[in-house]
Amino acid sequence: MNKKKDIDLKQVRSINKNVRSSIRKLKPILKSIVGKKVEIAIRDLSFSEKRISNDVKKTISSAVANAENNFQYDIDNLVVKEAYCGKQVIMKRFRARAKGRAAEIMKPYSNVTIVLSEQIMKKEKEHGAKS
Repeated sequence: MNKKKDIDLKQVRSINKNVRSSIRKLKPILKSIVGKKVEIAIRDLSFSEKRISNDVKKTISSAVANAENNFQYDIDNLVVKEAYCGKQVIMKRFRARAKGRAAEIMKPYSNVTIVLSEQIMKKEKEHGAKS
């Protein structure tokens, strides 16, 4: 019986700024792809019903292209190591209401950051029987 050990060697980052969504809607999508292989994460996002999953999928594809073209990494070994989002600008709009009042409409923007790492599976030899 051989034990397998994951070793993180290389990291690639892709940042998508000004994504038109709140971080409250982005976080569950990003949490669902962390730790998965890139091809599985893209497949999951393509079948997701959330509107914002297309932007996250584009960001992952960009990170894969960076890894392949700039660093010559093997895309079959890429894994989503980190995925997080941050606040950006909030556009404020007003909607006319009854009796001369106005209601505020907030249109938030976010940043999405995807960090990929190349993992190579190495086998460790198991030591002999303990006596």
